[in-house]
Amino acid sequence: MAKFQALALGIVGGALLVLAGCEVAPESAAPVTGRPNAKLALERGGVRPMMVAPMPESRDSFREVDPNVWQAVDAEPVSTFSIDVDTASYAYVRRLLREGRLPPKDAVRVEEMVNYFPYDYPAPESAAVPFRPTVTVLPSPWNSGAKLLHIGLKGWDVPRDRRPRANLTFLIDVSGSMNAPDRLPLVQKSLRQLGEGLRPDDTVSIVTYAGSSEVALEPTQGADLATILAAVDGLGAAGSTAGAAGIQKAYALAERTFDPEAVNRVILATDGDFNVGESDPRRLEELIAAKRKTGIYLTILGVGEGNLNDALMQRLTQAGNGQAAYLDSLLEARKVWIEELGSTMFPIADDVKIQVEFNPARVAEYRLIGYETRKLARADFSNDKVDAGEVGSGHSITAIYEFRPVGAAGVLNEPLRYGKNGGSAAEPGSTERADEIAFLRLRYKKPGASESALIERPITERDAAPSLDGAPENVRFAVAVAGYGQLLRKDDALSGGTWDDIARLAEGARGRDPHGWRAEFVQLVRLAQSLRP
Repeated sequence: MAKFQALALGIVGGALLVLAGCEVAPESAAPVTGRPNAKLALERGGVRPMMVAPMPESRDSFREVDPNVWQAVDAEPVSTFSIDVDTASYAYVRRLLREGRLPPKDAVRVEEMVNYFPYDYPAPESAAVPFRPTVTVLPSPWNSGAKLLHIGLKGWDVPRDRRPRANLTFLIDVSGSMNAPDRLPLVQKSLRQLGEGLRPDDTVSIVTYAGSSEVALEPTQGADLATILAAVDGLGAAGSTAGAAGIQKAYALAERTFDPEAVNRVILATDGDFNVGESDPRRLEELIAAKRKTGIYLTILGVGEGNLNDALMQRLTQAGNGQAAYLDSLLEARKVWIEELGSTMFPIADDVKIQVEFNPARVAEYRLIGYETRKLARADFSNDKVDAGEVGSGHSITAIYEFRPVGAAGVLNEPLRYGKNGGSAAEPGSTERADEIAFLRLRYKKPGASESALIERPITERDAAPSLDGAPENVRFAVAVAGYGQLLRKDDALSGGTWDDIARLAEGARGRDPHGWRAEFVQLVRLAQSLRP
């Protein structure tokens, strides 16, 4: 029987490129048929033709969501959502593109694409008010007559020497499915990089789970890095996947070492689903949400492809006030553990919510780009019992709306016959607040607080850029990434805008790019373009 081999082509842009499924024909094999020139090539002593084995069917699971639709302002003037700092979607999509495959539509979450990148928005003046919102209104590059409302938030960056110590409990899946180079070995290599970000007084514990759960490393201070790395290197994969038991043991260990002055976090690294013990997502969410209220947050690192339960990862991290990331390479691990350790591990605010009220005198309709799984009811904004997203030290958050002004071509929603439902917004012809396009509200809690604080500001013509090219560099790049995500999803809301347009816009807004992430993005746009039929 012919054997199939995989040939590693090397590291390119932070991803391991693999030529998989190449059939190596032994010397005694019969000539390959079914191709016109196969026999001729063999007779002439040429290179034997290689048949490509079909890719195994992927069992990756993603939550099915429809993109946000245009909302008529006179009927729904208020939009409310929770912020999102996850980045898993971007890295997963990058892996597939590097392997020559287009991602499934539901794997593409546009807000995670946009928020994968840090942005140099103006920072807040002090920790007393940990956010500073900036707003830009600019022409839409993909719908004629429409405009974009770009909202950028910059969190207070806690100096490294003032950050609280970290109390980290790693929960590592060591079931049999993790026995592949892009799974447990990648997790182990990535954790070796953690040492560069640890302080001597930080604490690391390791719990593993397969058919059962075990403590692989009792709480150990960062100063004893050799002991931590020895425990990491000693991990091996075998058995089934009792994830729920592992979660319970990890939280029990985190509670035993809980320090109210530290950042207490469970970090789960896994490739897939739980198939032993409690696996009901709702029960797991309840457990993790209860632990969140005690001050122990959850981060999930996904690895591998073919068994990834992304849908469950999203549900659990949202319940645990954490972040979902995906490790497709050691470079991505470095981004998580080194370059962005503060923004992923050290929270400055919990339950961060954004609400935008559009003025029906100025705006006919709008749509929020992305954040489909983070939408909230209008009343949830002021309800401090409603959970929302967490923001870490120095983190930047971006949200983009597209809107059509009153009277613009292409408006899909016909105006109401019997007046507008704009609340306090100005009516047509009124001079009061006539220059307001919308009103922005932001709510957040300081870590451990039970009551939220409010930041608000009007959005006016003074926030408008003179043109798309005249918009700030950060804004243009974020818009390019949003266009990329929508093109990958084949969203119907785009009537124009091509891959070339997106690549040019991103290339012109790369700016300072010390890690090469923005340059890599332009390459991914071109790669996605080449894979499209």
